[in-house]
Amino acid sequence: MTSRDQILSLFRRNLGDFVSGQEISQALNISRAGVWKQVELLRELGFEIEAQRSRGYRLLGGPELLLAEEIQAGLGNARIGCTLECLDEVDSTNARARQLAEAEAVDGTVIIADRQSAGRGRLGRRWESPSAVNLYCSILLRPQIPVQQAPQLTFLSAVAVAETLNELYHLPARVKWPNDVLVRGAKIAGLLNEMNAETEQIHFVILGIGVNLNMTAEQFPAGILYPATSVLLETGEAIERTEYIRCLLNKLDQYYSEFLVEGFVPIRRRWEALCELMNADLTVMGHSGYSWPMARLSEFWQVMLSRCKVSGTEFKLPA
Repeated sequence: MTSRDQILSLFRRNLGDFVSGQEISQALNISRAGVWKQVELLRELGFEIEAQRSRGYRLLGGPELLLAEEIQAGLGNARIGCTLECLDEVDSTNARARQLAEAEAVDGTVIIADRQSAGRGRLGRRWESPSAVNLYCSILLRPQIPVQQAPQLTFLSAVAVAETLNELYHLPARVKWPNDVLVRGAKIAGLLNEMNAETEQIHFVILGIGVNLNMTAEQFPAGILYPATSVLLETGEAIERTEYIRCLLNKLDQYYSEFLVEGFVPIRRRWEALCELMNADLTVMGHSGYSWPMARLSEFWQVMLSRCKVSGTEFKLPA
């Protein structure tokens, strides 16, 4: 972590109490002048910090910053989140995850950004990513599974996102094939999963996750294609992003470990329980506007399409 983040984490562990400049200096191995400089930087970011001679500094309030050390404090996971990078800003967490993957980052590496300058959704659409309100996250995985099974990880991440929303905030979050999570018909989360593979070998998979947590109605862009919402809009209360992230990573780690041992069946059952579109009528359209013949679909997609059907919906299906 940066010196700024280390000081902030120290303040939060001693919330309400003064922390002496000497204690901070020793903990961070920087000078007292360096401590003062970092405190001033925090004040410029909007943190209210009281300073008293002979007592030190005390955090009174300020914006919520996402810190790797604080997120990892409640994890204890086998893979996901053991290596975690928190950034103030990035063009795209998926792009950063790809950079780390090509530099041999380990299975389960997580990238989280406070803001994205070029966030992407499906079909190249822009994903609005204002700072300090939402979750923008990518998880790098290196599963030893057949290439054709990689799309199953999209369902795994959708289930984890929806279940975490339901359990923490008592929301009726439901999944929509296969990249969206909805609350009362409005989109609250989106997934953008990408893969690097050869014919018979997966090099890595990136699970891109965006969840609207504390976004206000005014922060949604005009002319969006689909109704959108956030936890704040649904509950009327701002939530702690760190709590949601920690619970989500715990669930992702649990389900990923289960998936590697037991396969897709347990995830499919959870997904089906969260899908309100089961047994509805289905029209499947390709990007060029024509229907995809069933003979072109893998056995996995045939099974899923026979059990989940939605009228008038466009799906991105494998060639």
